[in-house]
Amino acid sequence: MGIIRLPSIISSVKQFHKLHSVLMRNQISNNVPKGHFAVYVGETDNKKRYVVPIAYLNQISFQELLQKAEEEFGFQHSMGGLTIPCNEDAFFHVTSRLNTCL
Repeated sequence: MGIIRLPSIISSVKQFHKLHSVLMRNQISNNVPKGHFAVYVGETDNKKRYVVPIAYLNQISFQELLQKAEEEFGFQHSMGGLTIPCNEDAFFHVTSRLNTCL
């Protein structure tokens, strides 16, 4: 059974390394406080930038947003941060729940 899960583990590690690379570039180049990262939120070309705690990465609801972002954009973003393709209300709903949990 361990052999069957190995490809998914390798895929998860690769995704983590890509995300880590984006986050490190983001923190260095965009004046983001330590322990946070920038995300661009919106479904149109007029996306808004938000700075969120890295602790969000451990939360399933935020991981689902990131998975949607990866499917649509990959991890290379011209804006310098992660782009999350959802409306701001959905983003606020997820992050407000996370703020009460953390």
